[in-house]
Amino acid sequence: MAIRTKLGALLAGAALALASGAALAADYTLVISSWAPPTHNINARMWPKFTEMVEEATGGRVTTELKLGLADAPAQMDLIMDGAADVSIIFHGYQPGRFVTTKLIELPGYVGTSEAASVAYWRAYDTYLKQADEHRGVKVVAMHAHGGAQLMSAEPVTELAQAAGMKVRIPGGVAADVGAALGMVGIQVPAPKVYETLASKAADGVVMPIDSRVGFKLTEVAQNMYMLPGGLYRGSFAFIMNEDTFASLPEDIRTALEEKVFGEPISRAIGAIWEEGDAEAIAATLATPGNAIIDATPQDAATFEQVAATVRDKVIAEVAATGVDAQAAYDMIKAEMAAN
Repeated sequence: MAIRTKLGALLAGAALALASGAALAADYTLVISSWAPPTHNINARMWPKFTEMVEEATGGRVTTELKLGLADAPAQMDLIMDGAADVSIIFHGYQPGRFVTTKLIELPGYVGTSEAASVAYWRAYDTYLKQADEHRGVKVVAMHAHGGAQLMSAEPVTELAQAAGMKVRIPGGVAADVGAALGMVGIQVPAPKVYETLASKAADGVVMPIDSRVGFKLTEVAQNMYMLPGGLYRGSFAFIMNEDTFASLPEDIRTALEEKVFGEPISRAIGAIWEEGDAEAIAATLATPGNAIIDATPQDAATFEQVAATVRDKVIAEVAATGVDAQAAYDMIKAEMAAN
């Protein structure tokens, strides 16, 4: 368990003279492990927002300390279970077979913002998906999803048919299903490795959320973005916490976190940050010489909807096999997003 108490911090001596005032004033410091680049919105905005909400909810008794590079992205859940850090963010698609129900939010065809998607996702998780107990061993703090991912490449893609045969970095989960349906040759590398993968020409393109154009500097190596309405998929993420860490906190702090931060409040806040990142990345793309956004034709959008329908049927059947009411969960997400 990595949580630090005020007493432990004081015993550390002069080394803590460089620590922030908030950390010194707090009774408890939660150690956050993150795998994204320092400037990515995950680290630049999401964790600071989480920290702000935690400090406000607990009257400053709990704060955080962000650490980068403790482990690769796919290893974060095991790292939290082992107690090497207290809190982390996981991308469910990096661990094929470990998560199935989380694929519901990844499906193409949802209409709505990332904030609406993240709120709907949390509600569906709390009502249906958590019954599958796929996050056993950790405490789920938030469930959230980025906006629709798009195909980005150095060479322009002007029609959907060009995707067939392209070597494309695709994450796991629904993204892999969609890529296979479109005839892409999938290459799986973690997001932090995407820039070098494209720069070295090991891949022709990448399917990622729009905000990655800024967060992972894709305007430099994937200058063209082919835009399908709603995107090819939405990525599924969770904020998770070590169970022993949470249990070790005083009851009043646990209650404050559960009521004011964990669940829907932080899921909504993170979703809004994903949405802001997409808007900023579109603006950056349009402002960067040599970059272009190519909108899919109505004919290509209709063709992709047929692909999406097939993928949806497949995923709903997979989720249903876990014992969860997959159709009800899907219908809930769709309705909640349409209402927000």
